[in-house]
Amino acid sequence: MAAFETAKDTPQPVAPHQHPSGPLPVHGAPVGKALRVPLGETGLDVFPLILGAAEFGWHVDLSAAHAILDRYVDRGGNAVHTSDSYAAGRSEHVVGQWMQSRRNRDDVVLAVRVGRGPDNPGLGSTNLVRAVEASLTRLVTDRIDVLYLDGTADHRTLLEDTLATAEWLVDTGKVRSLGASGHRAAQLVEARILSAAGYPRLTVLDVPYNVLRRGDFDGDLRLVAGAQGIAVTPSQALEHGYLSGAHRARDRVGADVRGRQLAASMNRRGARTLRALDRIAAELAVPPAAIAIAWLLAQRVVVAPIVNAYAASHVDELVQGVGVHLSRAHLAEIARAAD
Repeated sequence: MAAFETAKDTPQPVAPHQHPSGPLPVHGAPVGKALRVPLGETGLDVFPLILGAAEFGWHVDLSAAHAILDRYVDRGGNAVHTSDSYAAGRSEHVVGQWMQSRRNRDDVVLAVRVGRGPDNPGLGSTNLVRAVEASLTRLVTDRIDVLYLDGTADHRTLLEDTLATAEWLVDTGKVRSLGASGHRAAQLVEARILSAAGYPRLTVLDVPYNVLRRGDFDGDLRLVAGAQGIAVTPSQALEHGYLSGAHRARDRVGADVRGRQLAASMNRRGARTLRALDRIAAELAVPPAAIAIAWLLAQRVVVAPIVNAYAASHVDELVQGVGVHLSRAHLAEIARAAD
């Protein structure tokens, strides 16, 4: 299998993202179509797993990407995340062609991150509008459901100025709601203060977060997101694919960027964590990747992780995590291993 990306002991009511009978079936009727959770204050309802398109147009060609998207929808999924910086915009082309050929735009919650595109970098007024217009063209659509503003891409533009431009994009119907990516806790507080003056709210947050990578989110950012009711859609849910369990030895990963990312987790802590995921996965009869997804969904503020896939079969593994119920004992075992 190729790499992909990237609590309770007693019976209690099942959370919105959990399926009472255990893992979602991977064959037969797409029962996941009935499984939807509110995406914060956006007014949108999504499947609790967002399909990331970062590999489309890069490691995954058009036909394979469309097969992955089809399988995701067949399993009940309805939310796709892409960016103008993925494969120099080719990812958006792939997603746009898929929606056009399937005629399913109204059934898809489309999330797009802007700010790091090579043609329109940053979040200044002119480039932000141009980036959105270019994304709409590549995606063959007239609207973006969630526009993630990449705060790591521009440290010069004032947040107020970015939100003023975003307000125009929302008012014209080109964007339905706004998300934050790479923003600090203080910036989220500033944005909420600005919303009291009439600027649009940042209602969704994308932050790298998983059982091995908690420092970027745990702390002030988590507290502010929880206090503001921001829907968290963590990226790097599988830590560049390491938590899928497909790569465990340094001598079996390449020397390229992805190989170095995988190798960074290949230490005692990473090995302990994988052993814990393996044991729980065997107990619950699901893949380790599903346990990594279930761990994220057990975190109170997480609504739907963003996960990239390289093959349709990976989708079958990932969606099983939506239906997994981790007990307190499971969560404690994972926490001990990952500390």
